[in-house]
Amino acid sequence: MACGSCSTSDGSAPKGCKNNGTCGTDSCNKLTVFDWLSNMSLPNGETPFDCVEVRFKNGRKEFYRNTEKLTLSIGDVVATEASPGHDVGIVTLTGELVKIQMKKKGVNHTSNEIPKIYRKASQRDIDIWSDSRDKEEPMKVKARELAIAHKLEMKISDIEFQGDGSKVTFYYTANDRVDFRLLIKDYAREFSTRIEMKQVGFRQEASRLGGIGSCGRELCCSTWLTDFRSVNTSAARYQQLSLNPQKLAGQCGKLKCCLNYELDTYMDALKGFPDFETKLKTEKGDAVCQKQDIFKGLMWFAYFDNFANWHVLKIEQVKEIVAQNKQGIKVSSLEDFAIEIVAEPEKDFNNAMGQESLTRFDQPRKSKNKNRNKNKAKTHNQNSEQNKGQNQKPQDKRPIIVKKNENNK
Repeated sequence: MACGSCSTSDGSAPKGCKNNGTCGTDSCNKLTVFDWLSNMSLPNGETPFDCVEVRFKNGRKEFYRNTEKLTLSIGDVVATEASPGHDVGIVTLTGELVKIQMKKKGVNHTSNEIPKIYRKASQRDIDIWSDSRDKEEPMKVKARELAIAHKLEMKISDIEFQGDGSKVTFYYTANDRVDFRLLIKDYAREFSTRIEMKQVGFRQEASRLGGIGSCGRELCCSTWLTDFRSVNTSAARYQQLSLNPQKLAGQCGKLKCCLNYELDTYMDALKGFPDFETKLKTEKGDAVCQKQDIFKGLMWFAYFDNFANWHVLKIEQVKEIVAQNKQGIKVSSLEDFAIEIVAEPEKDFNNAMGQESLTRFDQPRKSKNKNRNKNKAKTHNQNSEQNKGQNQKPQDKRPIIVKKNENNK
């Protein structure tokens, strides 16, 4: 990010982009086209293309005609035509590349219905625009509370103010049709502005809000994906994925768009495989396919009376058995055609540096004062023994004289 508002503030604390999607350098936006023709001059007598691309909140882009012949460049804030009033946006693309983008999105550049640009936004327009953006978050919270109070099965996902603050667009998602006539009256009375409700799909909601997918990267729909193709569970079956809705569903609650990315490759690989529902007729009984390995060209079959025991066959062998079955010939058994899969030896990682242990830093350090404590204990014991020797009385080694009784003489 190259804009100053995305840098760090004093004390190395992240300041964050507080422009609410109005970054002036257009460096942290999604679906932005790099103008690689900006340094090229037009031939003599050629006029520049009179349409420009303008971006609004959450990557919403529209095309406008520059009828006033304004000198516009990427990053300029302009006031555009709206109904009613005017809107404020940022120019994201100019020149001949706009014509290519309009053709890509199916917009006729010769049509008279293309709205026009009024002027470059003044400071007053920018102030009103920024003040309106600051009101969006608390208004969204209040709008959700009113929708819950009316017990409507809908979700207010986002709110967008018009540049002049005269109209508010509420984007919502719902499974069925919602009667929100009473809700609009409450919104108009609460917010004192013109209200417009616009329903979007669950995928469009995820595209507008963005997020991180299970792969650890940003959502495709919010970064580069522009068309939402239908995704079926058959795409997961062809790729032999487990039909777990928690793993196959994205943040929008629908099947992930990435299930279609490699589907064509799998379909081409499956053209050389026999049908998955192929039954092999043998003298031991009929067998049905249980599993396929597209990359190795293997198929697993099991008898109807013994589904626990699987036999591995190559696709060439399966085609050979099917051809014999079509001629009315039954093979003896699957064991005659089965191959043995040798388990690959496990590769043990051996680090020559001897640092493969993850807990090598968790070992407690040896105390440096351990030897000192031992020396202190020895000196203390010696001193105590010397003190004991000094306190003892010396033994009297004189002979004991026994006096005889005179009466016994």
